[in-house]
Amino acid sequence: MTLAFTTNSRAALALTLAVAVLTPAAVQAQNVAVEEYVLENGMRFLMRPKKGDPNIAVGWIARVGSVNERPGITGLAHLFEHMMFKGTQVIGTRDIEKNLKILTDLDRVKNDIAREEAALAVKQRLGEIPTPARPEDRSRGHNELLRELDKLTTAERGVIVKDEFDKVYTSAGASGMNAGTTNDFTIYFINVPANKLELWFWMESDRLLNPVFREFYSERDVVREERRLRIDSTPIGRFEEEFDALFWSSSPYAWPVIGWPCDIEAITRDEAMDFFGVYYAPNNLTACLVGDFDPAAAKELARRYFGRLKRGPREPPGLRTREVPQLAERRMIAVAETKPRVRVRWHTVPDGHVDEPALTLLASVLSGKTGRLYKALVLDHKVANDVDADQDSLKHEGYFEVDGTAKPGKTPEDVEKALYAEIERLTKEPVSARELEKVKNQEAAADYRRLRVNFSLLMQLLIRDAHRGWHTINTDPPRVAAVTAADIQRVASTYLSSANRTVAIYYTKESPVAEGRAKKTEGAQR
Repeated sequence: MTLAFTTNSRAALALTLAVAVLTPAAVQAQNVAVEEYVLENGMRFLMRPKKGDPNIAVGWIARVGSVNERPGITGLAHLFEHMMFKGTQVIGTRDIEKNLKILTDLDRVKNDIAREEAALAVKQRLGEIPTPARPEDRSRGHNELLRELDKLTTAERGVIVKDEFDKVYTSAGASGMNAGTTNDFTIYFINVPANKLELWFWMESDRLLNPVFREFYSERDVVREERRLRIDSTPIGRFEEEFDALFWSSSPYAWPVIGWPCDIEAITRDEAMDFFGVYYAPNNLTACLVGDFDPAAAKELARRYFGRLKRGPREPPGLRTREVPQLAERRMIAVAETKPRVRVRWHTVPDGHVDEPALTLLASVLSGKTGRLYKALVLDHKVANDVDADQDSLKHEGYFEVDGTAKPGKTPEDVEKALYAEIERLTKEPVSARELEKVKNQEAAADYRRLRVNFSLLMQLLIRDAHRGWHTINTDPPRVAAVTAADIQRVASTYLSSANRTVAIYYTKESPVAEGRAKKTEGAQR
């Protein structure tokens, strides 16, 4: 299982003496004791008391990510990550009644504007206008609505208290408040002083019980800017989105977590509220506390505050659309402001599959400065400057990926050919006992390190609970330790086939291949 926010499990260097002597047999005895408590509304609490640290790592996770969206509302899970910091009916406003009235008016105006925009979209579809965004194509009523929107937005700014949610925590000595959205979950976390734990229970339960999605429409602009900085303005950001869309034929993993631009601009507050009601219900949440606290007192606080939340009217639906089997190789050629490189991805297995541990160790065999790819492609054949391999087991699907950057004078195709040669060698020859033991010890060392820090342990417990259950922190290491050389050979042969792979080749604009492609394109246009 690949976890976000944790130390790279492939790191092989700088191990402490205690870590270096770990063996798979020792890891099999790993037993992280967690007390689990479930409220009547279905919300789960994981408690891991650890004496000594005056700060408690606390957080909660919603089992919702971009895979739970649909076309038309992509990016909504990520937008919610932003909205959950806008406050409640108590925090974030100077006048809640006036605030709510403005929000209602904003919804009305935005719905009217959406109808005007839909009419312009029809004109674009018919070829009457080049884009629905040109001001000169708007009707008089459309312009009046935009002026009204600006007035309401200004009025809203006058009644809100900016960033008050963060300020309340900071003034109490809390630190590190943040959140993150992935394909499969959305997570919220912070460190609070032990004597301010009740503040956390009240603050977090209140933003679930009485949320006010202030600045909803202006926040969509913030997300669009985030998208521009992270994706649109980067050398290969949009190409990586195209690669994902090429790799996934039917799965909702095909669209980006941040969403498609047209969807971000069109999402309404009503759609957001419906989404919130289903996926942010307590029966779809797990909270976790790691640090110096009294579990009995924490249970009482959980009952008092989170017990106020009502169970959702219906259970969140499961994922319906799954990826169809790939039958032929897919390739993407891109010219970008980046180093010449190749990226190869194969469909494999999701988190928890019986073949996941073997694929994880297969990646470890190939990656890192002591891995086979670096030795062969960088040191021996000198076709690449860097190489890497990874098994990414998502909640519902998974993939294995290798990539490499070509040395000056070499091409991405040279790197690709050398990558396949190393993979073919794995399918024909089992790894040695010493090599297998080395990568198992690397995995064991990474597991050991992640148990030592409260925040890291919190993240692992929450993310694991959103997938297959927190207990897998104890049951997964023995599965890795049990992998044999034959298992690695088998999964390499089973999944890393030519028909099952998708390839991205990146050229620089100055490369001979790119120049040749540009000349062909220019000739075709003539």
